[in-house]
Amino acid sequence: MLHKKVEEICNRQVEREGYSSALYLSMASWAENNGLPGVASWLYVQSDEERLHMLKFIKYINERGGKALILALKKPPAEFKSAEEVFLQVLKHEEFVTASINEIVQLTLELKDFTTHNFLQWFVNEQIQEEASARMILDKLKLVGKNNMYIFDRDILSLRAAEAAPNQPA
Repeated sequence: MLHKKVEEICNRQVEREGYSSALYLSMASWAENNGLPGVASWLYVQSDEERLHMLKFIKYINERGGKALILALKKPPAEFKSAEEVFLQVLKHEEFVTASINEIVQLTLELKDFTTHNFLQWFVNEQIQEEASARMILDKLKLVGKNNMYIFDRDILSLRAAEAAPNQPA
């Protein structure tokens, strides 16, 4: 049975993962409307991943005897100044999500809820990858500068394929 405090904090994470999905979807739409199909594609995939993270929490809460709550999400921003601003916000948001996951991990250790602690380890590792990916993109943006956005946008289309390749079965 899921401890009530763990259920509550996991439900908070359901909302945060849902907002992450909506935020990246909004960013993708902005990118698509500003001639950046590669950036849009990356963000659409990211939005889908965040939705799957939300579903993992929902299913976990329900499977452990809790009740997952689906709350209304606050509206994400719809306008951005540049692709660099978008990815700076992605990194800042991922750091926020990492802190949120770590807060849940801390609570599970305090309550000796090792089952939930074990469940959360996937998210701990995922957040390492999420932050590293955002930092790598920001590094690439610094390298190309504002005058080479076309090349950057073209290259980011292949970025998802390159990231997925090591995970493909041999």
